[in-house]
Amino acid sequence: MTPDQLANRLEAAAHRIGPAIAHSVEHAAELGRAQIKGHASGRPGPNVITGAYRNSWQIETRRLPYGAQCTIGTEAPQGRRLEFGFVGADSLGRIYNQPPFPHVQPSLPAMTAALRFGMLSAVEEVLR
Repeated sequence: MTPDQLANRLEAAAHRIGPAIAHSVEHAAELGRAQIKGHASGRPGPNVITGAYRNSWQIETRRLPYGAQCTIGTEAPQGRRLEFGFVGADSLGRIYNQPPFPHVQPSLPAMTAALRFGMLSAVEEVLR
């Protein structure tokens, strides 16, 4: 391979890396949301009564020139209390001693593995 051929190949890869990474990030985010919802489906996570909290988890993905970023979260007011627990008085003066029911933290290893595999696959795909 000549230097010019290598330069052309790398330039073509640079144009394809952004969409490939974005696809991998979106896939890892969907897996992460599924993991969180699964861990939020009863003990040791929070109990499910209506399913509204579990269904409140959303993904926001933003494509960047050479990649993407995503945020997985919920706007449900009980989210932080369920994940981390709560001890003390709330704004209405009610006293709580609520233990944590982690459901996000147990999902992180699977999300990390999926993202790592996705990045390796994206780079491999564009360098073929």
